[in-house]
Amino acid sequence: MYQSILVPVDGSRHAEHALKVAAQLARGTSATLHLMTVAEFPPDNLGLFTGGTPEPFTEEDREKLAAGMKEEAQKAIDKARAAVDLADIEVEEVVRQGRPAELIVKEAEALGVDAIVMGSRGVSDVSGMVFGSVSHKVSHTADCTVITVT
Repeated sequence: MYQSILVPVDGSRHAEHALKVAAQLARGTSATLHLMTVAEFPPDNLGLFTGGTPEPFTEEDREKLAAGMKEEAQKAIDKARAAVDLADIEVEEVVRQGRPAELIVKEAEALGVDAIVMGSRGVSDVSGMVFGSVSHKVSHTADCTVITVT
């Protein structure tokens, strides 16, 4: 049924549960799993986020922050892989930087996946309640099957 499954992970418990479900689906169909994580863009002005005065970032500061965010994103993939038995499953990894919902849908289209399996809530539960969850946005914009796991 499935040849290719995209599994966005963010280090959350829900993402690990989603990967377990995706692994079961992959084993049953010999599908390839594409583990993806998204490092969001570094903020333009950290001072505003911390309650301080606006301090402009230099390009060097932004690059250092972006590199750190990508490193943390890779740790989310490593954590998910450690939590789930992926033996005998073909697994590919991708780290992107930007807006998670948009990039997940874009990556699914680029890969031509049959399904996206993702957690219903991620590490940013509070912002999800205010701005709408990533899984909600993906489920309404993706052209493939989207399975959300709690």
